[in-house]
Formats: sequence, C-alpha cells, structure tokens
Amino acid sequence: MRSIALGGSDLSVPSLILGLMRIQDLSDAEIRALVSAAQEEGITMVDHADIYGVDHACEERFGSAMGLSASQREELIIQTKCGIRFGWFDFSAEHIMRTVEASLRALRTEYIDVLLLHRPDALMEPEEVAGAFDRLEAQGKVRRFGVSNHTRGQLELLRSAVRQPLLANQLQLSPTHAPMIAEGLALNMAHDQSIMRTDGILDYCRLTHTTIQAWSPFQSGDGSGPYLGNREAYGELNDVVDRLAAEHGVAPEGIATAWILRHPARMQVVLGTRRPERVRACAAGADIELSREHWYEIFRAAGYIVP
Repeated sequence: MRSIALGGSDLSVPSLILGLMRIQDLSDAEIRALVSAAQEEGITMVDHADIYGVDHACEERFGSAMGLSASQREELIIQTKCGIRFGWFDFSAEHIMRTVEASLRALRTEYIDVLLLHRPDALMEPEEVAGAFDRLEAQGKVRRFGVSNHTRGQLELLRSAVRQPLLANQLQLSPTHAPMIAEGLALNMAHDQSIMRTDGILDYCRLTHTTIQAWSPFQSGDGSGPYLGNREAYGELNDVVDRLAAEHGVAPEGIATAWILRHPARMQVVLGTRRPERVRACAAGADIELSREHWYEIFRAAGYIVP
C-alpha cells in the first residue's frame, strides 16, 4: 500500500481509507473482520462522522466491537467529522467541543487523529472555529484538522483565523462525477463541461498541499447507484474498466481505485464498503499506475470530452 504525507504534514497515511458509514447493523465479529482485512492490506486509516448511523451510532459500534488496546490504538489513524445537524449545520465552538467529546466516548479513545469539519456552515465564524481547535489541540483530544466538501473561499476564510494547518478536504470524486477535473479540460468552450462548478478547488488544494480525500469513488454522478456493473447507463465505461481489470489481473474496483490514485494530486480514496473482499479488491488497484492513455480512455468512456 503506497502512502502519502497528509496535507504535507509529518503524518504518513495510506492511499486508501476505510469508510465506516454503514457499519451500524454489523456484528462485532463482522466489524473486526472488516477492519482486519483493511489492516492486512495496509489500510490503517478509518473514517467516521458523528452523524453516521445517527448520533454517533457507527462510532459507538466501532469502539464497542474493536475494544482497542493502547498498542492497537496506535496502529490506527482515526478520522471523524462534525458539523451536520439534520437540516442545518453548526460550526459553533460549543457544538464542535461537545461533538468531539461524544465522539471520544463512542470511539473509546483518548484522542482523534484527524477531525474534519463536515458540510460547510453558512453561519460560520472562523474565529470561533479557531478557538475550538486551539482548545482541542491543547487538551490533546484532536491532533490534526481538516474539512470536507469545502470551497477554496471557505478554506481561505478558515485559514485566515485557524492556526493549525487544514490538511485535508474530503470531496466527491469518481470517473462519473469528476467536474473538478473535467471543467479544466474544456476551458472557454461552448460545452457544458466548461462550466466552472468547483471554483478550481482541485488546483487550489494542490497549490496549498491540501490532501483531497475522494468519497463515493464508485458511485454514479447522477446519484443512481454504483456505476460498476451498470451497463444500461455506463456500458462503454464498464467495457473499458473490465478490459483493463482483466489486463491487470484485478477486479473492476481495483481499476476504479487506480484511476483516482493516478492523478498527480496524490489523493486518498475513501472506501465505503462493508465487505472484506471488496476492501481487498480495491487495495489490489492501489499499486497500479495506469498509463496516460488508459486514464484518458476511462475519462472519455465516462462521458467527458477531450477536446
């Protein structure tokens, strides 16, 4: 498993992250098997959020099932998120502090390795966020910080007040949902692809050494479900992916993973699966470096133009 320095920091992280959004209904044994399969593949980073499973439920299931010893805890990089409150968002210092305390209890750990602010809060006061981050860091409860689904302007606003580096920005990305890549290839053309929807967030993250964590890497851009195996909507794309999978001796998930990791931004891929075998299938693609020709072939087959 290749690794990168998260946001240019001294924290070395794997290129794949095990997302634990859907583990609420898994048994203890199933959760341990899932995490163990990931660790065996070198995936030592897990991703949570306070709202996953509602009210820290998935964090609680993880903490209860794993029962991590001190040494086992040191082997994992635990990331969680806060700020979504079902119909509204809350980056108040009070909510951030209260949520982190609840996450620590649920996860049964004394510290969180990485805390991300989830969906942006339109009522955010950056100085208030900065105060919460300072307290959490001083108390040893959070070691590093980042965001999720934030624009470059929102990141710059936070950075005007927050003292800690914002190391990561978790953003949706897959071959069928890649406006952050596609819009730059159609600049100044009379084509829908040229419409700037992301305000250059990809290049901004590269310039500021902010690691992009790609979520929903196998989901269709139209929200209809996975694109892998969906030949009715993505027949050409599946043909290309299946052919390359056969050539490299991996499952289609491996090629989809390799497509994201081939980008020079040095991203991470967040895996949302509950199945150990799918974790292994994705991990098999982490060390594949697609050629430029094959990367662009997938890009075109997904419906984007290469002028």
